[in-house]
Amino acid sequence: MKITTYLNYGGNCEQAFRFYEQHLGGKVMGLMKWNTMPDAEKHTPPGYENAVLHGRMQLGDTTLMASDVPGYQPMRSVYLSISVASSEEAERIYGLLADGGEVFMKMGETFFAYRFGQLRDKFGTNWMIIHERPMPQGA
Repeated sequence: MKITTYLNYGGNCEQAFRFYEQHLGGKVMGLMKWNTMPDAEKHTPPGYENAVLHGRMQLGDTTLMASDVPGYQPMRSVYLSISVASSEEAERIYGLLADGGEVFMKMGETFFAYRFGQLRDKFGTNWMIIHERPMPQGA
């Protein structure tokens, strides 16, 4: 079994994917627009003709899929979590994603991480960025 994350956006899916591609090293594998499906005129919500019906990208070892959906509302119960090997990289990514977004937990040191922060980026995606401390072995 393989579980893949599927994200919803409110009209900025392509911009989000291109941003993640440029700044996080992802690779957009495909973007299908609403206006390219069969009988698009029957099924496309007004104003969504050039929005993303289905997108796919590779980000690190993870495949992300996404689309622009009518009535989009960001949720807070799901996060994409980026684990990095240095505090400097955690700070870089956090600063990049926090710009224009909403910070839920400022980047800082915790008992479980050298650096950890939570935010929603300007595209509506929730992120956790972590440079973990070594976990204790068994209890």
